Amino acid sequence: MGRQRIDTVLRVRTRHRPGQLARLATVIAQEGALIGEITTVHMAEGLSTRDITVETENEEHTGRLISALQHTDGCEVLEVKDRVFELHRGGKIRAASRIELKRLVDLRYIYTPGVARVSRAIAADPERAWDYTNIGCSVGIFTNGSRVLGLGNIGPLASMPVMEGKAVLYDKFAGISATPILIDTLDADEFIETVVRLSKTFGGIHLEDIRIPECFKIENELRRRLAKPVMHDDQHGTAVVTLAALINACRVTGLDLHHCKVAQVGLGAAGSAIARLIIAYGAQSVMVTDVNPEMIARLVADGAQAATLDSIMATADVVICTTGKVGLIKPEMIRKGQVIFALSNPQAEIDPDTAREAGASYAADGAAINNALAFPGIFKGALETRASTLHPRMFIAAAEAIASVVPPDEVVPSPLDPEVHEAVRRAVADCARSLNLVNTAKL
Repeated sequence: MGRQRIDTVLRVRTRHRPGQLARLATVIAQEGALIGEITTVHMAEGLSTRDITVETENEEHTGRLISALQHTDGCEVLEVKDRVFELHRGGKIRAASRIELKRLVDLRYIYTPGVARVSRAIAADPERAWDYTNIGCSVGIFTNGSRVLGLGNIGPLASMPVMEGKAVLYDKFAGISATPILIDTLDADEFIETVVRLSKTFGGIHLEDIRIPECFKIENELRRRLAKPVMHDDQHGTAVVTLAALINACRVTGLDLHHCKVAQVGLGAAGSAIARLIIAYGAQSVMVTDVNPEMIARLVADGAQAATLDSIMATADVVICTTGKVGLIKPEMIRKGQVIFALSNPQAEIDPDTAREAGASYAADGAAINNALAFPGIFKGALETRASTLHPRMFIAAAEAIASVVPPDEVVPSPLDPEVHEAVRRAVADCARSLNLVNTAKL
């Protein structure tokens, strides 16, 4: 059976008799589902009502399981709740005031007439907006939904749940107010103009789920035109966390990242950024390959060496794959002692267990590379210092910070660990200061 994907809560009423719960568990197992939490809701008059969380592969699998339970003697399925949809009901974010409004005088201070004084102060000195509005601790999350991970070009509206999720992570991990902005165009120039016109609303610009090659043009042009942090997370967030994981994977396997042979297979948005960041980090040999010769040429111009997949698997010490091609790497292609990062989601180029069985000294898939480890702290550090841009050295500082706070025997920490985001914030802010980027951002 493939990976479990759906959590469903089944409210089940059964006869209160010995072995009834065991019979339910047997049916669930026979249908190939997994049992999560079991909560007793009510017990009375010889009946038991329980909420049972089950994990299934897809909606069809869930339907088969429910049908099997309904046909089980003494069992009645009363209610079915999809936990993911329930959490999304009404959306995951909202705008909220941090000011208490209890007295009439409070209204005078935050609105008319008091607010006019603040507006006049900002009109006279626009930089004061950093201090007296939310702009200095805010990020706009801009997308057209043209390249949503695992879903493709689903458009801006369907991408909103993903953008809301990003906003939740900004709030919880960095205290940043992040607002999703859906841009209904596939034209790069229109996208750019829209962001520029809205850019004064935000201290930083987060680009998300934009297809190639438009994402490269959009980010480069916005970085040129806006004196504030701009980052395409699919590129640089992924690259930062990958570098952090790679630093620790090399540590646990005894490799020297600066002197070993690193290879990047697949040069889309994430793969290109990973290769560039590893080059910037100081790896002396970075090999690249892709089905698109133009993408290879771009990376060669940045210091990489063109190679074939066969030569990479034969000679590279570290192989990173972001191709989206399930099963691209065969077990017989693995060279003993290689480090393998097969990062395509939802299914990797090779299963990590299979790679280790074939001789890899370390192997991981995309589940280990969570961008949430990077982007909240990166923007927090940049906004704190009012940095006018995000320099590659700031990304390296973030990667090293993530790598420094891992638990024993792990290569990346949990994104739920507050120490991670504080370490990234501190490292990025310190790097901005060392690069003299402090207080240069313009609204």
